[in-house]
Amino acid sequence: MKLDKYREMSEVELNAEVKKLKNELFNLRFQHVTGQLENPMKMRDVKKNIARVKTILREKELKWTEG
Repeated sequence: MKLDKYREMSEVELNAEVKKLKNELFNLRFQHVTGQLENPMKMRDVKKNIARVKTILREKELKWTEG
């Protein structure tokens, strides 16, 4: 997902997105261990998306405490 779309989401939506991405990462890890994962780079992409969403959540938290 594009970074702009993440920035437009509310904190509740972002937290739900993190939960969804973590669930997806768990499933990818499970597939990797069982040898069913066709594209291991997908795990990397999901990890980066989790980091992006958490960064935006942190930015919103800091913006809220400042203003």
